[in-house]
Amino acid sequence: MSRESVVSEGLKGVVIGKSEICFIDGKRGKLIYRGYDIHDLVKHSNFEEVVYLLWHGKLPVKKQFNDLYNNLVANRELSKGVISILKSFPKKATPMEVLRTAISALSLNDPDADDNSFEANIKKAIKLTAKTATVIASFDRIRKGKEPIEPNPNLNHAANFLYMLTGKIPNEMISRFFDICLILHADHELNASTFAARVTCSTLSDLYSAITSAVGTLKGPLHGGANIEVMKMLSDMGTVDKAKGYITARLAEKKRIMGFGHRVYKTEDPRATHLRRMSKEMGEKTGEIKWYEMSRVIEDIMMSEKGMYPNVDFYSASVYYAMGIPMDLYTPIFALSRVSGWIAHVLEQYSNNALIRPIAEYVGPIDLTYVPIDKR
Repeated sequence: MSRESVVSEGLKGVVIGKSEICFIDGKRGKLIYRGYDIHDLVKHSNFEEVVYLLWHGKLPVKKQFNDLYNNLVANRELSKGVISILKSFPKKATPMEVLRTAISALSLNDPDADDNSFEANIKKAIKLTAKTATVIASFDRIRKGKEPIEPNPNLNHAANFLYMLTGKIPNEMISRFFDICLILHADHELNASTFAARVTCSTLSDLYSAITSAVGTLKGPLHGGANIEVMKMLSDMGTVDKAKGYITARLAEKKRIMGFGHRVYKTEDPRATHLRRMSKEMGEKTGEIKWYEMSRVIEDIMMSEKGMYPNVDFYSASVYYAMGIPMDLYTPIFALSRVSGWIAHVLEQYSNNALIRPIAEYVGPIDLTYVPIDKR
């Protein structure tokens, strides 16, 4: 039944509130966190500083940065109970399933779990951001029959994650590149997972529940996981000389090429600009430049044939692959970064909350008469 309202499938173009966190100018290809262009942050900042910016609305002074940095380091370790839970999961469980369950489990022993004050939520935010990295790295070790590696307090967030994952301290270049990846993925306005987090906390549910909702939403292949499909595609091609024929054939069959196009950007995704450069440099560093070269061939074809630009997923695939990160961890790594943005949006939602409750246009029957079960 119509309520004389305009239906927008998927809420496309619908403004559901005001935010000071993130601005996307899709026509000009600009991504801005709290007033700062992503290119400026990539050049000068680091992930921990961006976390502070997203949560507090301003760049930190030195003491504020040091306090946040040290608190993140101090909260990396998982309890024996959480490690035991991770060990109890089937080794064939997907990392996103594990992350979703582990995030929820983290709340059970947190005395501040149901305290929605700003101060309590900042404490929880630090725990969630720090421990998300440890959960992902620990489960990857456990499923391979290895013991989790304890966090290294001498490494920043990016380098420590790679260390816990591999047991090796990454070199300066890889550490910085991964740090940039975390900056690039930290927030992206009201994407599906961020919206899910805001919907959950708008009921005045707790931060853990909101982030669990976000992780569950990110798990869906229409949101997270595109870079996994990109890497599978590159692997299927195998060599640069096969790239053109492979893509041309898929386009002729009207198959989707993952990593291209974006619902918001009408020009190049500014995140892809940095990931393209890192893909090239990582390829040169590792001696496997073919992944970058294949990607360039595909990009040229997609631009000439479809007028489509690469998005954040396209080049992140080869960057993560060159770092030795397992493909099924690409989406959890998205969460490893985006948890900072999810938290920023939850904090903002709490600060001026209104229950998010849209309506639907009813299109079913309205005049049916009940018939007893024995006469149907």
